[in-house]
Amino acid sequence: MDKKQIKEIILKEISKTERLISDYRDMSQPVEPDNAIGRISRMDAINNQSVTEASLRQAEEKLRNLNRVLSRIDTNDFGICQKCGKEIHIRRIMIRPESLLCVNCAR
Repeated sequence: MDKKQIKEIILKEISKTERLISDYRDMSQPVEPDNAIGRISRMDAINNQSVTEASLRQAEEKLRNLNRVLSRIDTNDFGICQKCGKEIHIRRIMIRPESLLCVNCAR
């Protein structure tokens, strides 16, 4: 697989992640205290908001890593583990294009 194909995969993943971030931001709006839902339903809404906020943070981190990988695609550093300096296997890059570490270092 050549870098052009990998770049297309990364760009698609960036677009998908940006849409997810937008959705998560919409879903993580504060639960209004004067909302006319019951106490249990309000607690569920607050809990769901916490889960959504955690998902938002993960998506934002993924986007940062995707952009970092994209900026390296035309350099000699592309596909090289940031920790050990060994090559990241192409299958890992295909599954998780935001990967900055090889499988062994990511453990």
